[in-house]
Amino acid sequence: VQLQAFGGGLVQAWESLRLSCAVSRFTFISNTMGWFRQAPGKEREFVAGIRWSSGTTRYADSVKGRFTISRDNAKNMVYLQMNSLKPEDTAVYYCAVSRLGVSLTTSPGQYDFWGQGTLVTVSS
Repeated sequence: VQLQAFGGGLVQAWESLRLSCAVSRFTFISNTMGWFRQAPGKEREFVAGIRWSSGTTRYADSVKGRFTISRDNAKNMVYLQMNSLKPEDTAVYYCAVSRLGVSLTTSPGQYDFWGQGTLVTVSS
């Protein structure tokens, strides 16, 4: 499984941005697709997850109501729509696949494959 995240950029506070993640060599063993982020000097944190089969989602409290994760099974794509962005959302965003971990897990250690990351910068 290979993942490529893209769509990051520089935006103003309260603007929107959509991240995309292309999943190649996809297998249906994949359980959960997740988005994580890592700000400078901070640990990588869970942002949102979606079960590939059912579409069930889970969000971090910090983004609930502002971010939406979705997937397109036919295109093997996962998206993260980010609205009402805040400066504290500034980070490198990563998409990841958990094949056999707990469903919708928030633990980075349970994700097997990672994309290269895309930088999101939100200015105030």
